[in-house]
Amino acid sequence: MAMEHILLIEDDQRLAQMVCDYLQQFGFVLTHALNGQLGLQKLHDAQHLAQPAPLVILDLMLPDMDGLEVCRSIRALPNAFAKIPVLMLTAKGDPMDRVVGLELGADDYLSKPFEPRELLARVRAIFRRQVLQSDNASTTSRQPVLRFGRLELDRDARTVSVAGKTSDLTSYQFDLLMVLAERAGRVLSRDQIMEAVRGRELEAFDRSIDVHMGRIRAAIEDDLKSPKRILTVRGVGYVFAKQQD
Repeated sequence: MAMEHILLIEDDQRLAQMVCDYLQQFGFVLTHALNGQLGLQKLHDAQHLAQPAPLVILDLMLPDMDGLEVCRSIRALPNAFAKIPVLMLTAKGDPMDRVVGLELGADDYLSKPFEPRELLARVRAIFRRQVLQSDNASTTSRQPVLRFGRLELDRDARTVSVAGKTSDLTSYQFDLLMVLAERAGRVLSRDQIMEAVRGRELEAFDRSIDVHMGRIRAAIEDDLKSPKRILTVRGVGYVFAKQQD
């Protein structure tokens, strides 16, 4: 199951520990590097091991090299790693630092000291944008009918069937199911799921998603006590399993 990975490049160990502890509570997987060279090395290692490209939270003031130089080096990496989103952290208040950072390819900028909740909100927003951009880029390649063993989802007819028998879902539940099925194998948070169905009226509390997921499971799963298609990832969200029936 794919988790959202974050590489934190920060020389302040107390701050780094706080950030790691806080973000891990929300299902993120964090790796910490104390300086720019170590951070770039971890990216190179991840690239060679074909690991998921992370979000980089990058301190602007590092002991061995300037954070802007690290950002420039990231943008020079080959393949998809050059497009890794970068969120810059800095104690500086000079607007020019922000301008230069953004011009070098940083996706966002947060000044120290900051509230952990604001950092979480910015991280989530970056990942949501990545998902939406990926979805938009692949729209033309989407198949009108998705098949997963006995389960069939017809995008145009907006119907769901299991072993040839039509399952009864509301329009909103169909959209939720499609969001997961189109991203089979990827863990999605409730926020990401709701963002992906933007254009429909979003419900007031994201926990309402849990109720809908229960009804979707009732329509497509053989055993509600042991679901095989829509799996809950505790503390994170949901994933649509790829395995065939």
